[in-house]
Amino acid sequence: MNFLITLLIGAVAGWLGSILFKGSGLGLLWNIVVGILGGYVGYWLLGVLGVSLGTGWVGVILTSAIGAFVILFLINLILKKK
Repeated sequence: MNFLITLLIGAVAGWLGSILFKGSGLGLLWNIVVGILGGYVGYWLLGVLGVSLGTGWVGVILTSAIGAFVILFLINLILKKK
């Protein structure tokens, strides 16, 4: 059950991150991947900054979406240089 919840949160966070970044959609699979990785990046980044978005579903999704936005920004930055 936790695996399905992780996939669902990853999909929503990746989708929100791509909307915030104003890029084209990556598709469901890549939204899940970026959202899950974004969760790790978001928690690390907000932890370093000393910011907490609270507990619960909304905090988890927003933190993951912020991390997904950072990942998408870095990917776009790297791929645009080539």
